[in-house]
Amino acid sequence: MTTFAIGGDRVVRRLGFGAMRITGKGTWGPPADPAAAVALLRRAADLGVTLIDTADTYGPNVSEELIAEALHPYDEVLIATKGGWQRTGPSGRSPDGELLGWSHAGRPEQLRAACDGSLRRLKVDRIELYQLHWPDPDVPFEESVGAIRALQREGKIRHIGLCNVTVPQLAAARSIAEIATVQCPFNLADTSRADLLAECEAHGIGFMPYRPLEGGNLAAPGGPIAAAAKRHDATAGQVALAWLLARSPVILPIPGTTSVTHLQENVAAAALRLDDDELHAISETAG
Repeated sequence: MTTFAIGGDRVVRRLGFGAMRITGKGTWGPPADPAAAVALLRRAADLGVTLIDTADTYGPNVSEELIAEALHPYDEVLIATKGGWQRTGPSGRSPDGELLGWSHAGRPEQLRAACDGSLRRLKVDRIELYQLHWPDPDVPFEESVGAIRALQREGKIRHIGLCNVTVPQLAAARSIAEIATVQCPFNLADTSRADLLAECEAHGIGFMPYRPLEGGNLAAPGGPIAAAAKRHDATAGQVALAWLLARSPVILPIPGTTSVTHLQENVAAAALRLDDDELHAISETAG
C-alpha cells in the first residue's frame, strides 16, 4: 500500500518530506540559498510527494514561509505543521547534553497564537494537520490537547496530530479529540516506540517517524542492510526507508534533505520491495 488516509479522509502518499532542514544552520534563520530551498520543495511535489511536515519553530517561521512561496495553494499536497515548541536561539547542546535553543509552549493562549501565525504564513484558512509539537511539563496535557480541539471546532484545523508522546498520553488525548497522526523518532537504530506504533496500528492512526534514516552502525559492511542494498542496487538509506514502509501500513516516513539528488533517492525508496527474508534479517538487528 503506497497511500494512507490521514484522519480517514485525506489521502497522501506514505513517503513524505520533512522540511526542518530547509532553514539556516541550527534550524535558525533563513537558508543560505532561499531560491534553492524553494526549488527543492517544488521538486518534491513534482516527484509526487503529497505530505510535507513542518513547524512554526523551524527558523522560526522560515520553513512555513518557504513552503508557502514554493507550493501555495498546495493542490494535492497536505502541509502538516506544529505548535507548542518555541525557539530561543540556534539549535545546539550544552557540554552535558542539554538541548539548547528550544522551549515548551503548550499553554492554550500560546497554542492559539501559534496556530494563527501558521495560518497566516501558510496563507490558508484551515490547516490540514496541526500537531502538538511536545507535551509541556508545566501545563496539564489534557489542557493543551483541549486547546487544539477548540481550534478544530472553530474550523482552523482539519485533523489533529501529536508528537513525542507516550502510549498513556495518546490514550488521554483520544478521550478528548480524534487523533489522526502521531510523530516520534523511529528508525533502524531506535525502535523503542514500538508500543506506540502498535497503538497507532490498532486505531488507524498515522505514525510519522522522524529521523527515519538513522541507522547507527547497522549499515556496516557485511550486515543485512548492506547486503540488501547491494542486492537491490540501492543505498543504505533507501533500504532503511523501504524497511519502515514495510514495517506497518500506518507508517509515514518524513525524511528531510537539502539536496535534490538525495530527495530523489529518498522518493525512489517507495518503489523498493524487500523480500521476507531481508525484512526478517534487518528487523533482527534493528534497535
